[in-house]
Amino acid sequence: MVMAVKQFEKIFRESASLDIDKNDIKRLEDFVNQRVYDLMIRAQANAKANGRDIIQAQDIPVTKGLQEQIQYFKGLDEELNLSVILESLAKLPPLSLDYSEEAEQKLPEIAGAITVSVAKLFKIPPMSTYLSPRKF
Repeated sequence: MVMAVKQFEKIFRESASLDIDKNDIKRLEDFVNQRVYDLMIRAQANAKANGRDIIQAQDIPVTKGLQEQIQYFKGLDEELNLSVILESLAKLPPLSLDYSEEAEQKLPEIAGAITVSVAKLFKIPPMSTYLSPRKF
């Protein structure tokens, strides 16, 4: 598990004023794990393209939006366990390159930022809220 149930609940409550159902935590965890893994696949490709045999922190494709969510997550003063994240990633198909220590240290804040992003996304009202029925 990427983070404890209480951590998921706290992040959702503080970043989007939402209470998360405990039944949804497994799906959320799977989603976060897969997104982190997807970023690491891109990071591996970047490392190989730059002739490196190890994934460096600068290889991880962190967009402006993800960086903003990382900063937000850091402000929550919540820490995620790196070893748990690495265990979760180990359950997915292995990458051909290892991570540098610096790249590994970024994984908890990336997982936290993705969780914050999902929480904020759940808070956005559905499009039907913005659309008014046509009057003829």
